[in-house]
Amino acid sequence: MKITPIDIQQQKFKIKFRGFDVREVDTFLEQLADSLDAFLTENKNLLEEIQRLKLEMQGYKKREEAFKRAMLNSEKVLEQMKQNAQKSSELIIADAEVKAEKILSRAQNRLAQLHEDITELKRQRMQIEVQIRSIIESHSKLLEIGLEESKAKEIEDDKLKILKQSE
Repeated sequence: MKITPIDIQQQKFKIKFRGFDVREVDTFLEQLADSLDAFLTENKNLLEEIQRLKLEMQGYKKREEAFKRAMLNSEKVLEQMKQNAQKSSELIIADAEVKAEKILSRAQNRLAQLHEDITELKRQRMQIEVQIRSIIESHSKLLEIGLEESKAKEIEDDKLKILKQSE
């Protein structure tokens, strides 16, 4: 059975011969009722405060859980971003290597073509030099022949002049 301050205030005792002083008992019961009322009020306030704090703590726990989930999600996203960046950098490097290989291959092909062109030009030069020498030699021979013929004509002309003069 639960005793309230009102129960204490309304409690009446039977008076017997040589019993307690009624005023003293009533005063004590009143003080006891007031104290119990204060304790019950404080207890009620404390229970309400406990309930409020429990609700607040539940809210904090929910926030903490949400924060933990957010942190885990952030870590996962960060890890994915790192992996994506790594893959992206690998792709960029691979692409750059392929492009470099193509450029190097074209440069090597161009170098080989230039070497072939230089060799061909040297061959053509030698051929032209041979042709020019041949032309120069044939012209030199023609000049020599022309000079010899010219000398021979001069000699004949001189002979003719001598013959004409002797006539």
